[in-house]
Amino acid sequence: MIVVGCDVGSLTTKAVALKDDAILGYELIRSRASAGQSAVDVMDKLLKRLDLTYNDIHYCVGTGYGRYVVPFANANVSEISCHGRGAHWLVPTLRTIIDVGGQDFKAIRVDDSGFVEDFRMNDKCAAGTGRSLEIMAKSLGVDISQLGPLSLKASKPVALNKPCCVMTQIEIRHLIFEGKDNADIAAGINDITARSIVFLVHTVGIKKDIGMTGGVAKHIGVVKCLERLLETTFVQFSVDPQIIGAIGAALFAADKAKKLPSLT
Repeated sequence: MIVVGCDVGSLTTKAVALKDDAILGYELIRSRASAGQSAVDVMDKLLKRLDLTYNDIHYCVGTGYGRYVVPFANANVSEISCHGRGAHWLVPTLRTIIDVGGQDFKAIRVDDSGFVEDFRMNDKCAAGTGRSLEIMAKSLGVDISQLGPLSLKASKPVALNKPCCVMTQIEIRHLIFEGKDNADIAAGINDITARSIVFLVHTVGIKKDIGMTGGVAKHIGVVKCLERLLETTFVQFSVDPQIIGAIGAALFAADKAKKLPSLT
């Protein structure tokens, strides 16, 4: 039985195929202007990679902000449930998940079966999101992929004080004008991003083990800041942390497919 999870996010879209409770393959693309087109493009790419057709898929669950418009999905499940389920499936000792995506971030606490006990989500400001990091990296004149490694070279990290990412962008430009070292500014960007996230994590209540999902989980500078502020070390996943929501969606798809009359 082959099932698929399709996670349509604001910046990236991911699709994961599972077969007999193992990952068969996955694809990740930059999201298009249309959420529906993003889903079709990533699915077509995955099917081509696996030499499959849509008819080979027994069930598909959509997730992410575009989950309602995935044209080939049989059902949809919230990204909160999917990230919790996917992360716990990969690391069964996990109890707290920090998911930082393009447009929001979440702190999720799960039970010993991987189902959500509680969660918190930012809802007033983009500070702490992947998009805000992209904006601040652009202000510094570097690609977001360079921001983490650059910050590790800092000798005197700056302290950024503006809670809003737009105001922080202006603050960064002032620091550049003053001649501050780019590495020190990069370290300051990571720190203020991590502090926005940590506040949310504390409100949901921390249980170990802790893991981080989403694109920002690949940002070494932010991850190190979070580990320092939370005084812990995050678990390491065996897969790209950006596809974990899609993995969770595929697991929900497998549950639903097993209940279909034709498969019983």
